[in-house]
Amino acid sequence: MSGEFDHDVIVIGGGPAGSTVARYAALGGAKVLVVDGRDPIGTPLQCGELVPTNDEMRRLCPDVPDMDDLFRTPKSAISRRSTKMHLVPPSGKPLKFDFDGYVLNRVVHDEFLVDLAKESGAEFLVGTRVSKVEGNSVILRDGKIISAKIIVDAGGHNGPIRRDYWTEKSTKIPVKFALMDGDFGDAVELHFGSMAPGGYAWMFPKSSGANIGLGIQRSFSKGRTLNQYTDDFISKYDGDITFNGAGSLPMSGTIKKFVKGNYVLVGDSAGMVLPSNGAGITIAMIGGRIAGQVIAEHFKSGIPLEEYEKRWKKQMGKVMRNSKRSFKIGSMLFRLPDWILNLMFNRLTKGIIWRAVTCRRMFWVI
Repeated sequence: MSGEFDHDVIVIGGGPAGSTVARYAALGGAKVLVVDGRDPIGTPLQCGELVPTNDEMRRLCPDVPDMDDLFRTPKSAISRRSTKMHLVPPSGKPLKFDFDGYVLNRVVHDEFLVDLAKESGAEFLVGTRVSKVEGNSVILRDGKIISAKIIVDAGGHNGPIRRDYWTEKSTKIPVKFALMDGDFGDAVELHFGSMAPGGYAWMFPKSSGANIGLGIQRSFSKGRTLNQYTDDFISKYDGDITFNGAGSLPMSGTIKKFVKGNYVLVGDSAGMVLPSNGAGITIAMIGGRIAGQVIAEHFKSGIPLEEYEKRWKKQMGKVMRNSKRSFKIGSMLFRLPDWILNLMFNRLTKGIIWRAVTCRRMFWVI
């Protein structure tokens, strides 16, 4: 099928988005190569590691079909299952909700997704970084050039295609976190207020220890650094730190177009993170499946790659719109003093706050 090219599809980045594109494109008969600078993929850890269960995802994203086919999280990748989420204002008095989620061993999880893609027929080239993309050519750091009819950027919001061929900007929130030993209970926690201005802090308990960190909007930070905010928050917990990590998230929602010619964006490079709660792993996989399926159909029947954008809007458009709206409102509210936020977190507002975090309309009448 690839003809004059080395491959039908080259996917830059083998994280959840890239591996899922590769899995479904290969299942559809495409010759797929994934290129990733990491070895093994999934390291170093760059996130909080929380995902909803499949049943929870069905509630959060009701227009996404076949959840059980897409999300096959193995037991080996689940560090802890949590059934409670606490939303915590500066006062420390949480609003408590039922929430069915997994705190992952993210490295094991990503390795499993790679294995699924390989079983479907995709090939992987790891420990190799991409310098740039020109036309149908992917130019590697070592000078080697490989080619494909379609090139997918799943390399994050600084991926080579997003960086060089898209001008639309995303709001990026820097995050920093630590893995800490200890017993932190069963409930996952999201903390709001001046400890994480414009963003939130988290504590996600694992089978042994917890993933603890935060993200901020720098424009809200009043001259303090991310390191200072992180150190202050993590110091509230007792335990030995076993790992420190950092990254950033695009938090302004999806960009307007995912396709330009033979270039396709997926995952963080397309802004596939829910702004109101920072969820990116499962959202990237939803986008990855759609992209992979459309790419395979493109080779078989000639449907335009833009069909990917249409299917994304059908499955995730409402959820993303609600999440972006909640993020904008939240960004305004989180400029308020902590004492006002404490007053706002109460039994009367509990339902509204939960609807915002779970990407539903905050108010039933708007």
